[in-house]
Amino acid sequence: MKEAFNVAETGSGPYKVLALLRWVMVVIFVSFGMQKFTPQSAQGIAEFIINSPFISWLSVLGLRGEAYFLGVTEFVIAALLVAGAFNPMLSAVGSFFGIVTFAITWSFFFTTPGVVTWSLSSDPMAWNLAGEFLFKDIVLLCVCIVLFLASLPRARMWLSSNPSP
Repeated sequence: MKEAFNVAETGSGPYKVLALLRWVMVVIFVSFGMQKFTPQSAQGIAEFIINSPFISWLSVLGLRGEAYFLGVTEFVIAALLVAGAFNPMLSAVGSFFGIVTFAITWSFFFTTPGVVTWSLSSDPMAWNLAGEFLFKDIVLLCVCIVLFLASLPRARMWLSSNPSP
């Protein structure tokens, strides 16, 4: 028997409610993508990009070019997630690219100087406003992981055999 990728919108029970996560992520990716086309956002992300071992190469595009590239990328991910409501393979691809996106932005927490101050004092981990901004990305990363895993062929069987309490 050939196993196929899954899409939450055609599922049932605990699997079907995952569709809500997809549409929330679509809104998030569209709004993040739109922000990249503003001068303030382009300036705001420059420090993260230049210090990233993963995307510092984007700086060859210039300040606005790197922001435009990221904005278009976020629009593409949103489109893949929308298409993923109808095509299970695109659901997996879109959520996988979401994982990559938020894994990279989460890495900024560790690669951007001054975002986090580690110490053995009474406050072992303190972050500035940029760190607080980045901290939310761990939740968005986890949402994309859940969407990706739910798209995989055996995930529906696992969810059906392990109902939530």
